[in-house]
This record gives sequence, C-alpha cells and structure tokens, in this order.
Amino acid sequence: MHQVRQGEFEHEGFRLAYEEHGEPQGVPLLLMHGILLDAAVNRDLCGPLVDAGYRVILLDLLGHGRSDRADATELRNDHFAEQVIGCLDHLKIERAVVGGLSLGAIVALHVACASPQRVRALLLEMPVMEHSTVFAALLLAPIIALVDWAPNAQRWLARGLRKLPRPRRGIWQAGLNAATQEPEAIKAVLHGILVGSVVPPRRQRRKITAPTLIIGHAGDWLHNMEDSRALTHEIPGAKLLEARSIFELRTKPQRLMPQILEFLQQATASGAAGADVMAAPGAPVPGTLPATAPEVVVAHEAPDLAARFDAAVQKVRSAPASGGYKPSNEAKLRMYALYRQARDGDVSGERPGMMDPVGRFKHDAWAALKGTSRDDAMRQYIGEVERVERKAG
Repeated sequence: MHQVRQGEFEHEGFRLAYEEHGEPQGVPLLLMHGILLDAAVNRDLCGPLVDAGYRVILLDLLGHGRSDRADATELRNDHFAEQVIGCLDHLKIERAVVGGLSLGAIVALHVACASPQRVRALLLEMPVMEHSTVFAALLLAPIIALVDWAPNAQRWLARGLRKLPRPRRGIWQAGLNAATQEPEAIKAVLHGILVGSVVPPRRQRRKITAPTLIIGHAGDWLHNMEDSRALTHEIPGAKLLEARSIFELRTKPQRLMPQILEFLQQATASGAAGADVMAAPGAPVPGTLPATAPEVVVAHEAPDLAARFDAAVQKVRSAPASGGYKPSNEAKLRMYALYRQARDGDVSGERPGMMDPVGRFKHDAWAALKGTSRDDAMRQYIGEVERVERKAG
C-alpha cells in the first residue's frame, strides 16, 4: 500500500478537497473526475502510477466529492480550470501533468489553454466535445427533469442507495456517490456546465504544445471516438490510445497502463519534476539528464579529493526533509549519476524495462556520464553541492 494524504484549501471563498497518493518528491500528476463523480473514480489508477514514481493528486472540483457545494453560476469549466491552478499553488507545484476523465479532460484542456506554463503534459481520457454534444444533451435532459420537477423522488432514491454496502473498486464508489447526492447539488452541477465555455475553441486547442495522450473508445455516444480522433489531429504531436470499453483502464489495466507509463516517461523526461527535497544518493528519483552534462568548475581544490567527496555525500544524506531550496528532479538525477560515476565508474548492468521507468531514468542519467573519470565525477559532484549551498544560503 502506498502513502495517501487528504487535504483541502480555500479558493475564491470555497473549500476544495484533494487526495495525494505517493511520495512528495514524485513527479506531480493531477487527475480530475467526470461530471457528478468524485476523486474515487481515479483511485484505481494510483497504484501503478505511484509505483512508477508519480505523486498523484486527485482533486474534487467545486460541487463534487468532499468539496463545497455552490450554485450553477460558479460551476463553470473555466472556473474549474482556475481551481486546478489554485491546487497547484497550494501544493507549491510549479508544473504538473494534468488530466482527467470526461469532464476532467475538458477542464485539463482549459488549463492548458489558459496557463500553458503550468502544464508539463496532458493525459486526456474520453473528452466530450463537438461530436458528443447532441447525445450529451439527450442523456442529461431526463436527469435535469428529475431533479427539477421531482426532487423528492431523487431524495428517496438517494436515501435508499446510501444503505448499500460500499463497493471495493473506486469507479463503482464514485458512481454510487454520484447517485446518492441531494437533488439540489445535482441540479447545480448539470445547469452549471451549460454556463460559459464548455470546451476551449479549436483555434486555442491547436496552440497547445504540451505532450498529450488521448484515450478514447468506440461504442459510446457520450464519449464519441470522433472527438478523441479530432483532438489528436488538433494538438501537435498528440497520441491516441484506444480502449476497448469505458471501464477497461480501471478494471483490466494490464494492456493500457504500460502504454500510459511509457508516454509519461517520455513526456516528463526533459523538464523539472517539481520535487521538494534533495534526494540522497541512490534514492529512486523520476526525471532525466540533459544529453550532455555541463562541466562544473571547482575552486580551491583540496589535495584529498576523496575526503572532500565523502564530506559532500554526507551533506546530501543529512539534508533536512524540508527547506527553502527545492531542486528539480533533473538536478537530483544529476547528483545521483555523478555519485554512481564517482563510486563505480562507467554504467553497468542492463537498462531496466519500461515497467520500471524510475530505474530507466537513473540508468540513462548514469550512462550519460560514460567516459568521465572518477576524479572528474567527484569534482563535479562537490561543485554541485557547493552550488546548492550557495543557492540555498
């Protein structure tokens, strides 16, 4: 079992709730739920993502899950996008992989269009856009009619469903939670999606530059596969992954999850990972190195290079868990690679497979230093520690 933390923050006078899965130094990945659902719908995905080195944040958008309820005017998709940025600010995350299911995918698109500098990559599952509009209206109309004209019927239904045992899978938990809401809350959410911009205009979507993976499936008119295909052509370099059903990723993830992890590994390999603390040498850290490591010049070199190197290693190992300086995972991987090169020489062993992306990152970072002498690696490592000390004060 991985570490799970629940939290909340205030945004524009409302209380918003979230869950964090995994270690704080992992690559941040924020996921959102579908309409009327909550964070539980994405819990089934957290295990393999956390095992691969990601810090998974499940946000309950306003009007959903454990977050506050609000009237329809507050429940707009563009406002939801602002809440995502508020969550990243609260957690002191500069950039993150952002994604979600259905409504969550649309909100992620709004975030990428409004705040591209905060988005490291997009993971969009079953976006609902122009091709799905008619069926979405047909599907939602009877639900709106029920909560508008027969709210007591929904109340009785909700009370009966609350007596049922809780499902084990997150996807069924989220569905049951949605059905047990009060009619006023359901009405506000459904009316709210008709206010403001539902999806960003095509001209804005074509300007998205973040690496993007789109997951769609055939046979579902609400999540029309044509929307997924169209979005794949609109966003430069976007990739399309076709699921066999709406439930496959959460009930039988063996086929899709390795492909998702491979995409995330490639998409997050070149940027800062948003990690919080300096890792000790040898600690698993997602990220990667530039193709060519820059030379570090060390002034006032002491004759006993090995002793200085050992002292620098001890400083890293004894660094406090919290502090003002927050190195990127790229910087932490560089420290790891220099440490291994100084201690063991050129890289050895086989490159880990795609099911171990953390191991691959570490192996590649070390391999990038092949041919560097142990003394030079020690000097560079010492120089990096001194640079961090100067920067951190």
